[in-house]
Amino acid sequence: MSYAEKHLIAGEQVQYETRLHWIVMLGHVIVAVIVVALGVLALAATRPGFWHGVEVAPPPKAMYIMAAICFVLALIIFLIGLVRRGATEMAVTNKRVIVKTGLANRRTIELLLPRIESVVVEEPAIGRVLGYGTVIVRGTGGTPEVFPQIAHPLRFREQVQRQIAGETNV
Repeated sequence: MSYAEKHLIAGEQVQYETRLHWIVMLGHVIVAVIVVALGVLALAATRPGFWHGVEVAPPPKAMYIMAAICFVLALIIFLIGLVRRGATEMAVTNKRVIVKTGLANRRTIELLLPRIESVVVEEPAIGRVLGYGTVIVRGTGGTPEVFPQIAHPLRFREQVQRQIAGETNV
């Protein structure tokens, strides 16, 4: 059950939910792949002849330990990205826009639909192709709330506008 579903008020229904786009994982995946490559290199360094021409080669046991550390570190880096992506939820209900970020340190934003002045979508060229962008929701008298790298930002904006206009979810 999502955060929005757990915190609905009387008469409220979730109309649309989305999360961060998979692109937020890209940096974590690239770093994890580099660290795995270092681990594979450490394993390759244990093979006979790898250190040909080097006077003092590191002991194989140290290279196995180095490879294991690299593989564990790569897994941790990847899992951090997964947790970051999974810990962000965005929902549009028939009464509010609800955004929850974080796991241990949680930040929630709840904007009543009648208090929303505008919803801006910014999509870079690659974001248009891959389906992600930044949504900026501005409430009356408040500062803009910026939500970067949302999956399907135009759909999110459309759902907010439909709910403000009083349409039911199609």
